Amino acid sequence: MDTTKRYFLPLIFVTMVVSLSSCSSNSTTRNIDGGTPSLTTTPTNRVSSQTPSQIPSVAQLREKSPNQESSKENPPSSSTPKAATNKTTNVTLYTSDTQCQKLIPEKVSVPAEETVKNVVSKILEKWDTSDFSLSGYRVNIKNGIATVDLRISPESKRQIASLSSCEQFALFGSLRKTLTSNAQWNIKEVRFTERGEDIVF
Repeated sequence: MDTTKRYFLPLIFVTMVVSLSSCSSNSTTRNIDGGTPSLTTTPTNRVSSQTPSQIPSVAQLREKSPNQESSKENPPSSSTPKAATNKTTNVTLYTSDTQCQKLIPEKVSVPAEETVKNVVSKILEKWDTSDFSLSGYRVNIKNGIATVDLRISPESKRQIASLSSCEQFALFGSLRKTLTSNAQWNIKEVRFTERGEDIVF
């Protein structure tokens, strides 16, 4: 009887300890298992609910920033050419009198951009007639020398060589005096060519 008690009591004790430890471990694992879903599900729900609203806003901000910069840059660039084209400057233009004896100064207003070309164009437009027709011209200024290259139209009935001395004075004298008298251009001499060839008077 004593021997059975000796073996039985420790066996019961061990069994109770094992059962208690298993219960406690099960309860902790259940608590951990039960707690983890709530911990893992709630953040993912929060992240998934916030992500759609955040991504478009960041993308929209990135899209807006270059558009705002370009919109700021566009108005000055579009307004600059208008302001430049509207600006004019006064120059002295010389034209011949009716007797081809002297050149008369006259103040005219021309666009501020490429004033030399605009003044030459203003003089030459008076010479574009049915008999004497110009198809174009070029003006090149280098080292104080202006070269005016004239292009006579193929349909022109008259050529430069057929111009009278009075007409030559009126045309070339007007161009030379106008280009050299406006000090702001620093033109000391004027040469005349026809398609690159010097015009001999």
